[in-house]
Amino acid sequence: MLIGRIDLLRLLYARILVPPAVLAELKHPAAPRPVQDWAVNVPDWVEVLSPKSSLVLGQLDLGESEAIALAAEVHADVVLMDEQAGRQEAVRRGLKVAGTLSVLDEAEQAGLVNFDAAIDELQKTSFRVSQAVLADIRARRSR
Repeated sequence: MLIGRIDLLRLLYARILVPPAVLAELKHPAAPRPVQDWAVNVPDWVEVLSPKSSLVLGQLDLGESEAIALAAEVHADVVLMDEQAGRQEAVRRGLKVAGTLSVLDEAEQAGLVNFDAAIDELQKTSFRVSQAVLADIRARRSR
């Protein structure tokens, strides 16, 4: 959303599910304006779906908890999440996790985007990633 390439999700994944709590977080006034705008006008290829069961995890916010619960219920191929605590909990529960950088890497492999150019654009936004993580991903990509 921050670099105008949210369409990559539709091109890479057959089904995009967003729990209501995540959508609420995306609409929050503190969220970047492009994110808020997208959340107010969710495209028709996105399904807003509530998990059938609630999952209360003290270290996670409601959005992360709902995303993990929903991914587990529908046996999702992957759960998209950038927050470290949420990623760790999802992996602990046996879910495959991908973050923004993984999505961009997959998109480049599919010929949809230039990874380095996308990262350069992303770094001009509010998205934060440590240089160590970025160096690690670039090293893995060069193998």
